[in-house]
Amino acid sequence: MGIAASEFEDAYDDVEADEDAEKLCCAILTEPIRGLGFREPICIQSATTVRDATTAMNDAHVGCVLVMEGDRLIGIFTERDLLKKVVGQLDLDSPIGEIMTPNPETMGIDDGIAYALNKMHIGGYRHIPVLDRQGRPVGVVSMRDVVRFIVSLFPAAVLNVPPEPGLAARGLHGG
Repeated sequence: MGIAASEFEDAYDDVEADEDAEKLCCAILTEPIRGLGFREPICIQSATTVRDATTAMNDAHVGCVLVMEGDRLIGIFTERDLLKKVVGQLDLDSPIGEIMTPNPETMGIDDGIAYALNKMHIGGYRHIPVLDRQGRPVGVVSMRDVVRFIVSLFPAAVLNVPPEPGLAARGLHGG
């Protein structure tokens, strides 16, 4: 009796895992990025200093700012840019336009989450500006937004992950 019950539980777990994978795949392939709930972008002009740009990022608790020329997106400045291009190498009073990443990859608000993941993976990006149909920035999709979306699909599975690999979950509070 114990063996049959164990086999049944294993088969049930396999079916449940397949259903979860299908749910995730379907959501990622069909959901537009507007469903991620990203924030409005922090936009600055290209003459803004590196110091002011990093202060704006810190104050807003974001990993990037969009660099504008008038109302046109011309670049992006990220935490990674700060670490690679600025720290110990550049005057913080330099204009952000000198060190931004020009002409960033962008997405439309109706593009799919799968498209965002593909762009992030291929380009090595953690942030992609989102534009409305008129080409104006309306947000920034971050890897954190995508992870938050995936977690929202499986909250119990994520909340019950044991704190250390190899431990078994023992109920609602994990290992």
